Amino acid sequence: MEKRINGRASIFELVEEYPEIRDIMLSLGFSEIKKDAVLKSVGRVMNLEKGSRMKGIPMEKIKESFRAHGLILDFGDGEAEPPSEGDAAGEPEEEEREEKSEELLKSYLKRLSDGESLETVRADFAKRFRTVDASEIMDAEQKLMKEGTKITELQKLCDLHSALFHGATEEEKLPEEKQDGEALPAGHPLRRFARENEALAERIKKLRKELSDGGDCGESLPGLREVSIHYAKKGDLLYPLLKVRYGISGPSDVMWSVDDEIRDNLSELDGEKERDDSWRERLSSVLSRMEEMIYKETNILFPLCREKFSEEEWAGIYRDGKDYAACFSIEPVLWERGEALSGSAGQGSVQSGVSSLSRSTGGAFLKEAEVFLPGGHLKLSELTALLNTIPMEISFVDAENINRFFNEGPKVFKRPGMAIDREVFSCHPPKVEPMVRSIIESFREGRESSVQIWMEKAGRTMLVNYTAVRDRDGNYLGTAEFVQDMEFAKEHFLKKQD
Repeated sequence: MEKRINGRASIFELVEEYPEIRDIMLSLGFSEIKKDAVLKSVGRVMNLEKGSRMKGIPMEKIKESFRAHGLILDFGDGEAEPPSEGDAAGEPEEEEREEKSEELLKSYLKRLSDGESLETVRADFAKRFRTVDASEIMDAEQKLMKEGTKITELQKLCDLHSALFHGATEEEKLPEEKQDGEALPAGHPLRRFARENEALAERIKKLRKELSDGGDCGESLPGLREVSIHYAKKGDLLYPLLKVRYGISGPSDVMWSVDDEIRDNLSELDGEKERDDSWRERLSSVLSRMEEMIYKETNILFPLCREKFSEEEWAGIYRDGKDYAACFSIEPVLWERGEALSGSAGQGSVQSGVSSLSRSTGGAFLKEAEVFLPGGHLKLSELTALLNTIPMEISFVDAENINRFFNEGPKVFKRPGMAIDREVFSCHPPKVEPMVRSIIESFREGRESSVQIWMEKAGRTMLVNYTAVRDRDGNYLGTAEFVQDMEFAKEHFLKKQD
């Protein structure tokens, strides 16, 4: 007997009601459906039509397979099944529906940006959309960026569209298991991010109570600023990978900027002694932005990363995440699979034999684990130890703007191993990237050879020295960055003055 089933339901809902659908889809080529974690997470926001487009499996083939098992797909609106991809008459209709949905979302975001009230826009939104998934939100944001919408406008939208979509995204409607935390190993990076957000939410709650009781948050506010560690990990480990490997630039261009603004605002508020009503209002506003960021991470960013990143990439994030201080006392937990996948990383290697570069030309070559240079020769282990002993953070970016080397050891400015062989610009937040581009171009064109930047970082005086690296003929080979803690020099000269 044939059964009519809801063709617009999520794949998770379909499999829950008809378990045999899992085997049907597996035979069609939906290989990821065999993983419970994927079914319970991505499967909740994916339907057959979206799956068809993503996997490149014709909808007609899916319908036929379901029909062969006695299942008739019902897509509502009097339409038993959507037009097949081979149906020329139906194809424009499908594209038109997608385009209309996309344009509507973009129009709502633009209306908010133009200053229209949230309630008015949300009312129109509710009339046209019963549900909307995170991927559609991200697509609309990506379109606005490609059309030239300024980052400053998108930063406003980042908060506004989150409020608009509260209660409307598929992910938010899921029960607590929506993050499928049980299916993730305790040491998985996403579990650590989630625990940090839970701790952050508790601290925000405590601060709000202090504000309502008339307190000045003198003890609680400094601790809240530990969120900068959480945001730094996102900026170093998640945003660049999404942008470079998967071409998804929305989080790195928009959310990264908001992260930086929140950090800056917290620093300013914590440094002010006058804590009047205006100060309280500003703090309350920042707390709201932090709550919105927790929401966006939970319902948009983290599910997106989970869908895209491979197990090897998560292992790299797990390995590099160990270099960061604990955020809100959330220490890293052992992830055995991550240890196994990243265990051999960072060991270095030496090619056998001798390179084509000769000492007579001032080059270097490797022989029996020794590096021969114009000024002498060192074993590879000695050279590595020497570079790691120099009391500076050392980075080298080649002439193609690719990260090629970071020395090891504790760093004020984190340098995750995953950033090696990645374009240097992807490692910097939007507000810093133009400056980095300008410095490197000035080196490449020969206008500058060194740029020094003094700054305060974590209460210490730091010197960042960008230096052009050139060969003996003056040809540009790349840029070196040297970061040095200058607190010792400041203390030395202050003592001499006394």
